[in-house]
Amino acid sequence: MIERSISDHVRQVAGHYPVITITGPRQSGKTTLGRMLFSDKPYVNLEAPDVREGVRSDPREFLSRHRTGAVIDEVQRVPELLSYLQVEVDERPEPGRFVLTGSVNMALLGAVSQSLAGRTALVTLLPLGLDEIGRFGEPCEDLIEAMWRGSYPAVFDRSIPPPEWYASYVGTYVERDVRQILNVGDLIAFQTFLRLCAGRTAQLLNLSSLASDCGVSHNTARSWLSVLEASYIATRLPPLTASLTKRQVKTPKLHFLDTGLVCYLLGVTSPDQLAHHPLRGAVFETWVVSEVMKAHARTGQRGGLHFHRDRKGNEVDLVIERGDKLLAVETKSGQTIASDFFRGLDLFEKRAGATPVTKVLVHGGDAAHTRQGTRLVPWNAMDDHSWT
Repeated sequence: MIERSISDHVRQVAGHYPVITITGPRQSGKTTLGRMLFSDKPYVNLEAPDVREGVRSDPREFLSRHRTGAVIDEVQRVPELLSYLQVEVDERPEPGRFVLTGSVNMALLGAVSQSLAGRTALVTLLPLGLDEIGRFGEPCEDLIEAMWRGSYPAVFDRSIPPPEWYASYVGTYVERDVRQILNVGDLIAFQTFLRLCAGRTAQLLNLSSLASDCGVSHNTARSWLSVLEASYIATRLPPLTASLTKRQVKTPKLHFLDTGLVCYLLGVTSPDQLAHHPLRGAVFETWVVSEVMKAHARTGQRGGLHFHRDRKGNEVDLVIERGDKLLAVETKSGQTIASDFFRGLDLFEKRAGATPVTKVLVHGGDAAHTRQGTRLVPWNAMDDHSWT
């Protein structure tokens, strides 16, 4: 397995906190990361029923056998362990004692926040970034293929065909995680909801329309969306709250965190099909946003990502807050740079007034220079640009 870019951040926080909690979507590499960075610690997997039952029945005895610490996997399976762990680390608060990993869900986050507040560093491990994919020795040289393949480690580490792997992933996710997080009675309806959400990636979120198309209530759609967010399948990108104009849109945008999953859910079976798909531009926008989110996650940064759109449709796909400055990002999947690509960025800069704005255009070509006061960043150079 490759060295993950978040490794330095994990080592750093391990020097300050007695517990490190690594969360993120299933199959993003959490277990591998924890075992690789803390190979000197014993490993315990709470997914095994007998191990889980033993820990649940006598958590004090379990912790007494691991006084020097351990890597505890799938900790969300025994959330009550966290209360006992709180007492243990309060008595011996040596940095880096316990490493907890688990797929994110609302129960785990609630238990961690309640029991280990101030005692644990929360680390979010998302799927592979562009730089990490290159470490497998087979970097993607084609944008369309990169979006279609997605970024989950198994696709690259085990060379599993993306459609095959994502089919298994969706089946496992729906059958296991959804039932653990929320009592979804109609799994077929939820799968329909999941596919409809994929078709709305990079679009303004209209829950009423989504619920109507899926045949469920507005409240059900809201609950199901919370499941997608809690398990790091999708996220809501909030609009910039600064009053650049009274006519700005205040509805969030929906983005998936992996474009390979989006393509599978859309029924896109090949890169060639994606190249001619009507949602190609939306998939590219989601790909760029997810890459920036990965860059922030690997340094422990949270929040600060937005988009801007007014009621006339003038838009900037991504706005990154940098203190008292703003980084405005526009995305275009085409290789040819047209003059109208800069219109939204220029208008945004004008509306920002005295606030300094750095303008960036991420595109599907290979041009890397500055034009009309905007830095042009090719898609395959995103990992060379500072987004944090």
